[in-house]
Amino acid sequence: MRKKGWLAGFVSLALIAGVISGCSGGGSEAGGEDAKTASRSSVKLKMWGGVPPEAGPQKVVDAWNKDHPNIQVEYVRYVNDDGGNLKLDTAIMTGQDVDLFVNYSASHAKKRVTSGAAADLSTFTDYNIAEKMGPAAENWKIDGKFYGVPTTKSSYFVALNKDALDAANLPVPKDWTWEEMMEYAKKLKKGDGYGFIQNTEPFVDPIDSVLAKAGYTKADGTSNLGHPLVRKWLESLNNMMTKDKTTPPLGEQLTSKMPVEQMFLSGGAPMLNIGAWLLRNSNDFTNYPRDFKIAFAPVPRLDGDAANFVTRGGLGDYISINAKSKHQKEAWEFLKWYSDGGMAPMAAGGRLPASKDADQDAALKSMLGDKGDTYDKESLMYVMFDNKAPTFVRTVPQVVMDLRSQEYEKYFLGTQDLDTTMAAMIKRHEEYLKTNPGK
Repeated sequence: MRKKGWLAGFVSLALIAGVISGCSGGGSEAGGEDAKTASRSSVKLKMWGGVPPEAGPQKVVDAWNKDHPNIQVEYVRYVNDDGGNLKLDTAIMTGQDVDLFVNYSASHAKKRVTSGAAADLSTFTDYNIAEKMGPAAENWKIDGKFYGVPTTKSSYFVALNKDALDAANLPVPKDWTWEEMMEYAKKLKKGDGYGFIQNTEPFVDPIDSVLAKAGYTKADGTSNLGHPLVRKWLESLNNMMTKDKTTPPLGEQLTSKMPVEQMFLSGGAPMLNIGAWLLRNSNDFTNYPRDFKIAFAPVPRLDGDAANFVTRGGLGDYISINAKSKHQKEAWEFLKWYSDGGMAPMAAGGRLPASKDADQDAALKSMLGDKGDTYDKESLMYVMFDNKAPTFVRTVPQVVMDLRSQEYEKYFLGTQDLDTTMAAMIKRHEEYLKTNPGK
């Protein structure tokens, strides 16, 4: 009896254990499958861009993440300068988490396409980039294909202290030359201050406004960096630095890391050559308080014949998908949403959506916020919407940009004369052309 009782007890325990094991095993297997499914569906993307998170990008990704729990996006900021672009390129090359990234020049985009970093978006057939963004999108094709989406209307202009202009009895220009701008700078200069300031990045825009039209190479395949208007630009800007003293000498600007936006917004300089990103700071009265109205003028031309020029602008913020991303389909879904209006909070920083399907009125309202009365709206609307001047996107190879800047900086720093500078740019460009004809 004792043996039968023990055996019955053992069988009962075995059955109970089997049931528990079955329930536990089945539950564990199902739970494991659910966890795997959740893990598969909860994709995390990283988007790298040059705009500070608080200037729009964080609101964009927060809005997306709220409505898309299975595809979460994290924004990573890199500074859009040489060091920041190197940081991004290094992250891509070393396999760090980069799923989407913003290119702020066609030169950087082309370099990344050549290195295999950007995915060919023609593999996605459910979104017509050219139709959505208009004819200007063609400027962003690389070897006939889109390796990114140009998402913003990109405006470049001279921001003007309207109060200072009124005091000097100067009108807001709608079409002007470099010589006219130099005269404005003289009339607006006060004491030891400057009449015109800019970051070093747009220094070279006048050259490209000529050569994007005339060609970087001549018909015979030789360099066109010796174009007379290239010389005129070098000489004019140098005169402003050294003779008129209406703009900072390059040496002073480099050593002081001159905060030109802050100088303009504080009233320290009346004219600033910049782009629409100025508005992210000009709308920020906490960090950049000001008591004057801002007006806007097109970037000036180098001579009187407008037919010889194109102006920098058109479309910008070319967003690519990393060719090595494991989540290209999810990145594409986010990019489509962003392009068609998800990027609306970016307008507060001056970035208007380019897509025909985006709500432009809402974007403009977001751009001005409650500071609309602090801008000359007529000139703002003109430079951003009504100016029909043809535009260019800088496509000159980075190596050519580097060689010419290395030479003209020597001239502006006073270590090389103008003739030597012109000759050196031409020589180095032609050496490059020997192995890269037509560029």
